[in-house]
Amino acid sequence: MLNDYTDISDEVRSALSEDRPVVAMETSVVSGGKYPSNFASAQEVDDAIHASGATPARVALIDGRIKLGLTPGELERLAHENSPRKVGTRDIAAALSTNLTTGTTVSSSLIVAASAGIKVFSVAGIGGVHRGAETSLDISTDLEELARQPIAVVCAGAKSLLDPALTLEYLETKGIPVVGLGTRMFPNYYGVSSGQEVPWTLDSVDEVARFIHLHLTLNLPGGVLVTKPIADEAAIAPEILNDAVEAALAQAREQGVKGQALTPVVLSAISTATDGASVIANRAVLVSTAVAAAEIANKLQVGVLSGSHL
Repeated sequence: MLNDYTDISDEVRSALSEDRPVVAMETSVVSGGKYPSNFASAQEVDDAIHASGATPARVALIDGRIKLGLTPGELERLAHENSPRKVGTRDIAAALSTNLTTGTTVSSSLIVAASAGIKVFSVAGIGGVHRGAETSLDISTDLEELARQPIAVVCAGAKSLLDPALTLEYLETKGIPVVGLGTRMFPNYYGVSSGQEVPWTLDSVDEVARFIHLHLTLNLPGGVLVTKPIADEAAIAPEILNDAVEAALAQAREQGVKGQALTPVVLSAISTATDGASVIANRAVLVSTAVAAAEIANKLQVGVLSGSHL
């Protein structure tokens, strides 16, 4: 039924019908950003995926229709409208019924991507368990959908404002395998390491693709989380990052900001506290995770087409 409300772009439809690699993405980072830098950043990520031999498939809402794959005009419109609302799993029906134009979160994007048979998804930072969740119960729906949808999510760890230890515990509870691509540490989005170790470390894209292929072929529940840290030269020092996050969260608490509104407020405060270094880091990690996702998608597709076990 979801397909009845979904328009697949010609580029994405062609790639899927010809069994070529596709990388899905969310668009809240586009719709919630500042034009024209958000548009330029999205174009840079799409170009990086194309250059890596895959097709980008962004999920969005345009005039009350789900879009899987955006034309340049649709992408620019989404970037220009600067909508504060983002559509998660709970919001899909309401967004369709009100003809909304806005970005999607990881959770809703995973549903759309998986329904089209896409196996790889890229995002800079996955949602997770918030600091203080022991009392707030603030846990991202991203994790719930990752536990439901048969898809691999490639990211640079959980967003820096989250609790990495609790996020990993929740992933274990949900039975979601977490693998580090060339790292034994769970990345921290803007930072190389959160201080927490991942359950599995694999050194090459080939090994990660084999891992994902087996998970999906065996019909094990849910998806796989693949983590690839930000490059050292783009990362923010742990002590600077932690101080910025704590100050931003304290400011948000004072303002009564919570729920979906928390992330953009905190990220803006972190940008100010780091003199814009976090903006540079965010752009770098968007590209690096997208390239890693495209490389994995290529390996998965080669294995599927050859009929091998990778």
